[in-house]
Amino acid sequence: MKEIVQDGALVLRETAEPVPEELFGTAELAQIIADMTEALDYELEGVALAAPQIGVPYRIFIVRKDRTLPPPNVVEGAPVPPPPPADVEIYINPEIVKTSRKRARMDEGCLSVRGIYGTTKRHERATVRAQRMDGTRFEKSGGGIMAQIFEHEIDHLNGILFIDHAEHLIHIQHATTG
Repeated sequence: MKEIVQDGALVLRETAEPVPEELFGTAELAQIIADMTEALDYELEGVALAAPQIGVPYRIFIVRKDRTLPPPNVVEGAPVPPPPPADVEIYINPEIVKTSRKRARMDEGCLSVRGIYGTTKRHERATVRAQRMDGTRFEKSGGGIMAQIFEHEIDHLNGILFIDHAEHLIHIQHATTG
């Protein structure tokens, strides 16, 4: 399994390269996505991951959409429902094409900056234009957590970490995940 690289790794501070057209639809691209998915699946608190976070300098990020949903209401004494199945969205060569004027302060963390959390100011809504694994283009809009994910992950692709602009940073020790 690919390890998630941590702050200090050069790949996290470089601008990622666009995925070249000849890579679309190949086993190589599918393997990069599979490696990213496996690394993110292992991180129970993680909702998204950019390719540079596993040391791959391409403009790709994935989102575990199922982890962005609020937990189900559980009635005391009732059986706990199983977690929803993994729902991975893939964004290749993404760019933000539209944002709301309104911004909100949001709590944020990062799998490449373990144990540090802070408050960032993000747009309340954002629209991303990207490509799928077969090269077809699409647009996706989101508000709240999805807008925050879009901005956070595209920051990664531009060599920016949330700690570069977050306020009120705190350090929290966590048990290992997995």
